[in-house]
Amino acid sequence: MEDKKLYTLLVYSENIAGILNQITAVFTRRQVNIESLNVSASSIPGLHKYTITAWSNESQIEKITRQIEKKIDVVKATYYTDDELYIRETGLYKLSTPMVMENPEISRTVRRNDAFMTEVNPTYVIAMKSGRTEEIMDLYYKLDEFGCILQYTRSGRIAVTRSATEEVTKLLEEREKGN
Repeated sequence: MEDKKLYTLLVYSENIAGILNQITAVFTRRQVNIESLNVSASSIPGLHKYTITAWSNESQIEKITRQIEKKIDVVKATYYTDDELYIRETGLYKLSTPMVMENPEISRTVRRNDAFMTEVNPTYVIAMKSGRTEEIMDLYYKLDEFGCILQYTRSGRIAVTRSATEEVTKLLEEREKGN
């Protein structure tokens, strides 16, 4: 059995109600848990981009990708490993203002980790960091040692390929030539 690793699927589809349910159902049927999911408009008018991460082995992720691509409203689905993508996430850390004021090392830790404070009020401070998952989690663990975290959340992954163009762009250009 192949070892599991984290894969990122980039899926492009028409903006049709219910397509997200169809895509996630493919993972459910194969009993693969989605680690993160981000959906947004893409750079191509009329198409949405789904960035989905899941732990799997390559043969299973290939099957999942092929099944997703068979959906009528899906234009293109491709899976990638982390080294093939430029990846970012955002972490939000809600910290206790009294604790931040009492211990200057907390705000130094935020700054040293290339995060910044986006809101400060008498009750809480919101710190925000963008970067790779490991960097965001590293800051979480450092702040957690101070016992100052009131809330924490991390966004889903956003990613672009490291190639000059995305495969969906090539596919759409070929379709355009055929018409």
